[in-house]
Amino acid sequence: MTTLADIGLIGLAVMGQNLALNMDDHGFRVAVFNRTTSKVTRFIENEAAGTNIIGTDSPEALVKSLKRPRVLILMIQAGQAVDNSIAQLLPLLDDGDIIIDGGNSNFRDSIRRTREVEAQGKLFIGAGISGGEEGARYGPSIMPGGSVAAWDSVKPILQAVAAKVADGTPCCDWVGEDGAGHFVKMVHNGIEYGDMQLISEAYHLMSQVLGMDEREISAVFQRWNQGKLESFLIEITGNILAYRDEDGEPLLRAILDVASQKGTGKWTAVTALEEGTPLTLIGEAVFARFLSAIKDQRLAASKVLPGPQAAFDGDRDAFISNLEQAVYAAKIISYAQGYMLMRDAARTYNWNLNYGGVALMWREGCIIRSAFLGKIQRAYAVNPDLENLLLDDYFSEAVITAGSAWRQVVTTGIQHGIPLPIMSGALAFYDGYRSANLPANLLQAQRDYFGAHTYERVDRPRGEYFHTNWTGTGGDVTAGSYDA
Repeated sequence: MTTLADIGLIGLAVMGQNLALNMDDHGFRVAVFNRTTSKVTRFIENEAAGTNIIGTDSPEALVKSLKRPRVLILMIQAGQAVDNSIAQLLPLLDDGDIIIDGGNSNFRDSIRRTREVEAQGKLFIGAGISGGEEGARYGPSIMPGGSVAAWDSVKPILQAVAAKVADGTPCCDWVGEDGAGHFVKMVHNGIEYGDMQLISEAYHLMSQVLGMDEREISAVFQRWNQGKLESFLIEITGNILAYRDEDGEPLLRAILDVASQKGTGKWTAVTALEEGTPLTLIGEAVFARFLSAIKDQRLAASKVLPGPQAAFDGDRDAFISNLEQAVYAAKIISYAQGYMLMRDAARTYNWNLNYGGVALMWREGCIIRSAFLGKIQRAYAVNPDLENLLLDDYFSEAVITAGSAWRQVVTTGIQHGIPLPIMSGALAFYDGYRSANLPANLLQAQRDYFGAHTYERVDRPRGEYFHTNWTGTGGDVTAGSYDA
C-alpha cells in the first residue's frame, strides 16, 4: 500500500523545489506537482533523487496522494495564477482541507481568498515566506495568517521547516486573521527596501565623500557586522564590495546603477497612504529606485546641473564612527514606522497582531534578519501595548545618543551633494515626531482660507471645528472634512 503524503506542493521553481527538499529533510512526505509536468520528472530524477518526495502528473493525482485533512501549498507566481490554481483544486477537496498560498501575494487578495475558500467549506492560509532560495532550503521565516481553524494542522510542518533562533524557537507563528500573514510579509519587504537604500547611502558617502575604495568600504561593513548593526544585509554588503570580476577589478563597478523592484515596497507605501501612516522612509526607498531607473535623464542632467565641489577635510575615522551611529538611528526610525503601519492596519482590519512575535519571526531566516530585532522583541515583551518603538527606553536612548553624529553626517552629505533620502528623511521624521508643535496650524489656516475646510483651536476641545471669513466675502458655508 502506498504511503500517503503529509503535504502537497504545487510549483517547482527554485523556491518550491527547495521548500519541498526542506520538508523532506524534516521527515515529512511531500507530493509535488507542476503545471509543466516535465519539471516534475526532472526534479524527481535530479534534485529529489534519493528522497521520499512523490511526483504527480495532475492536480487530481496530487490530491489523491495526500492524508486527510489534505494540506496543499502553492509556490507559484502571485496574482491570477493563484486564483486559477485554487479554482482548480476546490472541487477536488473535502471540507476542512487546507490550501496555503506561499507566494508573494497582496494581502487584500488573501483577505478575499480566505472568505471565498471558507465559503466552500475549505480553509485557507496566506503565508508570507522570506529568506530567498537559501531560506526555503534550510529554514525561512514564515508568516501565516488566514483561517484560524487551519493552524493546528499545519503548525507542525511549518514550524519544523522554519528558521530557528538560538534557543530553538521557530521563526514561524500564527500572525492573524485572513490577510494578516501576507500583510506582515509586505511590511517586511518594505522595511527591506529601506534597509537596502540606507546601506547604499552609507556606501555612497564613504565612496564619494571620503574617497574610499571598495576594499576599504568592505572592511568597514565587516566591522559593523560585528556590532549593533549585525545583520544579513550588512554581511552581504561587505561580501559584495570585496568581490572581484574576471579582470580583477571590483565587480560592483561594472553593475549599472539602475534598481529594479517587484512591487511589494510600492504596495507598502500605498497602504501607508491609505492608512494615513507617515511611512516616509519606505516611500523614499521606493522613490529612490524610481529615480535610479531614469538613467538617461540623470546622465543628461549631470552635464548641466552642477553640484557642490567641497572636499572632505575632517577626521575620516571619526566620520565613519558617526556614520555607524547615523545608520543605526535611521534604521530605528524605519522599523518604528513599519510597526506604526502594522498597528494602524490591525485596527482597520481587526487583526490581533503579536508585535514581539513578528520581530521573532524576522529574527532569523529572512532577508532583514539581524540582532537588532531581538531589541524589538524585548521592547514588546516589556510593553505589549507600546504605541511606538521610539517611546521604548532602549530605542529612545539610542536615537538621542546618536543625534549629534546623525546630524553631522546628514550635514556633510548635503554639503557634498550626496542624496540621502533615508538618512535625512529619518532625521526629519524624528524631528517632527518629537515636536509638540508643527507648522500645520498655518497649513490648516490656508485650507480654511481657500476652501472653507475649517480648523480646530488650541483653546477649545478637540473635535470642535471653526471657520473664519478671511476676506469678508467668503460667507459662513464650510466644506466637508476628513482625516487622512
